[in-house]
Amino acid sequence: MLEPSIVKDEEVEHLIKDVYELYGYDFSMYSRASFKRRVNRICLIDKFTSFAELRYTVLNDPDYLKHFIEEITVNVTEMFRDPYFFKALRENILPQLGTYPLIRIWVAGCSTGEEAYSMAILLKEAGLYQKSLIYATDINPSVLETARAGVFPLQQMKLYSENYILSGGKKDFSDYYTANYDSAMFDSSLKQKLILSTHNLVSDSSFNSFQLIICRNVLIYFDKALQERVFQLFDDSLENLGYLALGSKETLRFSNLNRYYHQADDQRIWKKVDHH
Repeated sequence: MLEPSIVKDEEVEHLIKDVYELYGYDFSMYSRASFKRRVNRICLIDKFTSFAELRYTVLNDPDYLKHFIEEITVNVTEMFRDPYFFKALRENILPQLGTYPLIRIWVAGCSTGEEAYSMAILLKEAGLYQKSLIYATDINPSVLETARAGVFPLQQMKLYSENYILSGGKKDFSDYYTANYDSAMFDSSLKQKLILSTHNLVSDSSFNSFQLIICRNVLIYFDKALQERVFQLFDDSLENLGYLALGSKETLRFSNLNRYYHQADDQRIWKKVDHH
């Protein structure tokens, strides 16, 4: 078993550099402490006897790489995270989407599903849920199990409820879940229009057309070439006049697709305005 201190800083730097040069995943911006913690966890779970063994496997086994990326990028998320973003969706974007007979939304890199459930609540409160479909995808099958269950730690509910109120929510947030010991089970009606499946943004292709694609804080780990590939995938999957929502550190501004989009009032939301 590896002690955390055994993974040396320079070894971590080598691994980050290798993964970037070989595969285009860029963890150089990733917090080192958090990267090391997760690397240690991987060594433990996968029973590597040394860091060198892990590095060798990552560099020589593309199938293992996928698992490694899943473990490193497990996205810690929360409901109505960044509530003003959800407020912008609620006030500006949903009224536009309401004009469509069927609303298709893709939550890409959905992790354990908090964002997809938040979206379901927004649609319900806007009276649009019955004519909506929410596709939530992630590269990692184990987080999708959590999303499918719709059970989250009860201690998170205070934060989720505060986020919900800041996002413009008017109801009692606890109406949406049932508390049971230390967990909160979300109402099964919130899953009725939710389609969960694995999808790899880097290698899988477009699977539907959408009016809204949400992909927040996923692309920060991709180099420019990978980001561009994912933007192209999103563009192929987005209807004309559809919306793309990114995280606060992500932007279309430097993409080749920039000229076909303009920023909505909320800086993180881009509207596709031009056929190309």
